Amino acid sequence: MYYLSIFWHYTLQYLKTRMAYRVDLFVELMSDLLFQAVNLVFILVVFSHTSLLNGWSREEILFIYGFFLVPYAIFSAFFNIWDFNERYIVQGEMDRILTRPIHSLFQVILERMELESLFGAVTGLVIMLYAGAQLGLSVSWYDPFIFLFMVLGGACIYGGVFVCLASISFWSDSRTDIMPMMYNIANYGRYPVDIYHRVIRFVLTWILPFAFVGVYPSAYFLGREEWYGYAFLTPLVGLLFLSLSIWVWNQGVKRYRGAGN
Repeated sequence: MYYLSIFWHYTLQYLKTRMAYRVDLFVELMSDLLFQAVNLVFILVVFSHTSLLNGWSREEILFIYGFFLVPYAIFSAFFNIWDFNERYIVQGEMDRILTRPIHSLFQVILERMELESLFGAVTGLVIMLYAGAQLGLSVSWYDPFIFLFMVLGGACIYGGVFVCLASISFWSDSRTDIMPMMYNIANYGRYPVDIYHRVIRFVLTWILPFAFVGVYPSAYFLGREEWYGYAFLTPLVGLLFLSLSIWVWNQGVKRYRGAGN
């Protein structure tokens, strides 16, 4: 309850700050929509030259992309730590974080959250509903609960991977380009993994499990029974990677030496 109370107060202050500059907020939302529209156009261009992509139809690809946007929106809202090295290690902000009686990772997440990114989840749901209607998908009473668990699992996978990358800064404060590169790799999870080489498929499943964010959980709702085993592993993989990232973070904090002078 203590952590929930702090989260609530941080959220209220964040909303007050964002609403003070409403035009800026509107422009940011429009830019996110434009970025998502570009990805949609890319999918449509691909299917203007073919009716199937390794057995996947256009509507199925759209459904996967829509599903991917939902956990990605949650990740973008609460794990905006791509500049952790520069801000908290190089500039010494971590010293301030460690003086407060609350877990350091929780503080960093609260300070860097961008709640407007959750709007991307609405876009994803709209795309899913459209693609699902075109495919004639049926929904059971328990599917919304399965959807929620898989979305949370996918968000935890993203968060876990990027927290682990941010934690590298505790061992090496030199600037690296790992974060942007990892964002590019993560984009592979938007599409069916069986269109890639088996090596890439293995990496996206068991090393950097971004396939569990999009294609595997989507396969359950699309009725692709050959992927059901992977789909139901999504929450477990998410919990595993998030737990691993917290452990790595805690070990890194123990090695933190301070900003110096």
